[in-house]
Amino acid sequence: MRKLKKRVKFIIGIIALCICAASYFNTETTVTDNGDFEYLQDGLRVHFVDVGQADCTLIEMPDGTTMLIDAGNNDDGDDVVSYLKMCGIEKVDILIGTHPHEDHIGGLDDVINSFEIGAVYMPKVQSNTKTFRDVLNSVKQNDLTVKTAKSGVNIISDEEFNVKFVAPVSDRYEELNNYSAVVHLKYKNKAFLFTGDAEILSENEITGDISADVLKIGHHGSSTSTGKEFFNRVNPDYVFIPCGAENDYGHPHKETLKLLNSAGVKVYRADTDGTVIFETDGENLRVVE
Repeated sequence: MRKLKKRVKFIIGIIALCICAASYFNTETTVTDNGDFEYLQDGLRVHFVDVGQADCTLIEMPDGTTMLIDAGNNDDGDDVVSYLKMCGIEKVDILIGTHPHEDHIGGLDDVINSFEIGAVYMPKVQSNTKTFRDVLNSVKQNDLTVKTAKSGVNIISDEEFNVKFVAPVSDRYEELNNYSAVVHLKYKNKAFLFTGDAEILSENEITGDISADVLKIGHHGSSTSTGKEFFNRVNPDYVFIPCGAENDYGHPHKETLKLLNSAGVKVYRADTDGTVIFETDGENLRVVE
């Protein structure tokens, strides 16, 4: 039954996206949350893909480069592949597995086996699970190598566009979540922060500018992530919470929701909003609806 519900929800999301896609080629000025702008072919699109109680983000960059951060659970692999193909993706230039938990890397092997892949990044930590081994086997079978995701590594760096890892900072953690690769993306005057399952310990180790207009919240909205100091440094206008309906963990936790409500940010959730797509020309930002 759960699988059927996921399929139905996914199909509905595809229909909605197809309707939205027509607006991409509209040359008229469109109303945004922060003003008016005409959609640009070299704009940035960030898809927070609804994979329930899991994580998956597709990023289409201004120059056509594509990046995928996580790919949901094992059972989500086919759906993620279908979503990418529906978006016209033929190559994933940058593939990131934030950390070796099944709800983040479960579908990575399906993605690797279905698309041409450029670079693969994962933190330097291993897991003795079949899911993790399946990902490594797919990497090997496709003649790829895994680059280390860690603070200070720049993925893309130019005058107007910058993508870099800001965590993990340390080499060893007790909690696997704290190995999460945290990605800061900035396009002109707009920025996004993608946090995997990084918890407060890792958040507090991050230095430098992590301000962002949009925050993909850590650990599905758990109270173990999104510390107040960290949240204030990010200072987002929008938050996306990747959580499944009636999940067994009670995500998002009431402490996190209280923080978000007190800050007055606009909150989107996978369990209530499904897939959410942002687009920006680097000056203005809107949610595709």
